[in-house]
Amino acid sequence: MTRQAVPMDVREVNKRVIEQFRAGGEVDGMHRERLVLLTTTGRRSGEPRTTPMMFHRDGDRVLVIASNIGAPRHPDWYLNLVADPEVTVEVGDESGAARRAVARALEGAEREPVWEMLKATYPFFAEHEQKTTRTIPVVALLPSTEG
Repeated sequence: MTRQAVPMDVREVNKRVIEQFRAGGEVDGMHRERLVLLTTTGRRSGEPRTTPMMFHRDGDRVLVIASNIGAPRHPDWYLNLVADPEVTVEVGDESGAARRAVARALEGAEREPVWEMLKATYPFFAEHEQKTTRTIPVVALLPSTEG
């Protein structure tokens, strides 16, 4: 008898990660200090959508990568922030509440050295790149100037 893999319910996993993150304790199977909760506005619903993901700190910038594990289409959170770049960020290695930020995709000469550094630091991004024909967006989350 062969054993079949049980499909993972990504929404349920994300819900659990968000709850554990906001409770301030450990997050099962993840490094809290490498996690960010990114809240975008749904491009169709207008509702807040929170997605947990890893980030990379680059000076004052928090970088997130829309690799979608190498899928042929961009992740929904990326499509949401393209439609509305005003986001909310909760960073795992910072204490305190959520803060407002503006999301900006890096492009061209600005993106290339950052993308090469990210692939060298996190080799799985190179694997994701090999699985897809799309350019994987690298997004900088910058502090909002609005109060």
